[in-house]
Amino acid sequence: MTIFSKIIKGEIPSYKIAENDRFYAFLDIFPLVEGHTLIVPKVETDKFFDVSDELLAEWLLFAKPIARAIEAAVPCNRVGVSVVGLEVPHAHMHLVPINSADDLNFTRAKLKLSPEEFKQVQDRIVAGL
Repeated sequence: MTIFSKIIKGEIPSYKIAENDRFYAFLDIFPLVEGHTLIVPKVETDKFFDVSDELLAEWLLFAKPIARAIEAAVPCNRVGVSVVGLEVPHAHMHLVPINSADDLNFTRAKLKLSPEEFKQVQDRIVAGL
């Protein structure tokens, strides 16, 4: 079982943004920027492009209102999407508030936010949904 499956099951706490029967969205605890959100399917699949076409389409539709809520909650030019998939063998999508392409550079140092800062960002994004 991956760390993401443990988060989905509530075995590991998370800052949940949204959930339905197929997906779970939560704040990345090692964010590139404030508001960096992960969306994972509830079915464990290692590689993003190994998911079914139906699930892939649903994933983007699930992400769309979340991206809009992030954009409203965090000052940015737009919300970028990235699929890297090297850290955890469970396909996941990153939604990252960006002002330049460099904001999607995953080799940069990650932010260190306090639990209170995570909660504030979570509340702002969830309020926009």
